[in-house]
Amino acid sequence: MAGRNTWVRSLHDVGLAVWAGGALMGAVGLNGSAATSNNPRERVALASEGWKRWAPVQVAALIAHGVGGAGLILGNKARLAGQPEGRANTIVKLALTGAAAGTTLYSGILGKQMSKHAGEATDGTTEGGPGASAELESLQRRQRVLQWVTPALTVILIVLAAQQGEQQRPIAGWLARFTPNAR
Repeated sequence: MAGRNTWVRSLHDVGLAVWAGGALMGAVGLNGSAATSNNPRERVALASEGWKRWAPVQVAALIAHGVGGAGLILGNKARLAGQPEGRANTIVKLALTGAAAGTTLYSGILGKQMSKHAGEATDGTTEGGPGASAELESLQRRQRVLQWVTPALTVILIVLAAQQGEQQRPIAGWLARFTPNAR
C-alpha cells in the first residue's frame, strides 16, 4: 500500500466499535436494567427512552463506519484487485455490513412500534407479561432475537477487519525463507 489510510481506517474501526458496543450494551445493560423497574408499566417506556437517546450516536457510528469502509476500499483498490483473499474478505464484509445495517434499522422500527405500547405491563423490555397486548408481545419476540443478532454480526465484522489488516502486512524476510512461494 503506497499511502496511509489512518483517517478512513479510524472512521471505519471507531464507527464499528461504537456500533457493536452500543448494540451489545443496549441488549445487556439498557434492556436488562429497564426490565428491573419495580413498575411493570414503565419497562418498555424506560428502554424506549434510552434507545431514543442513543439513536443519534448509533446513526453517526454507522455513517462513520460506512465512510471509512468506502475510503478503505478506494485506498486499497489496487491491492484488492491483486489479492483474491482480500477481495473475498471485502465482499463478505460488505454483505455482513448490509445485514447488520438491516437488523439495526429493523430493530429501530420495532422499538418505535413498541414505544407506542408504553404503559402496558410487561415482564421485561423484550418479554411480554399478563398486561401486554398480543401486538406488543409479537414485537417483543422479534426484538428479543434482533437485540443479539446485531451485536453478533458487528463482532464478526470486527474479526474480519482484523483479518484484513493481517492480509496487508508484508511477509517478513525471515518468514519468506521458510515459506514456499512467498518470494
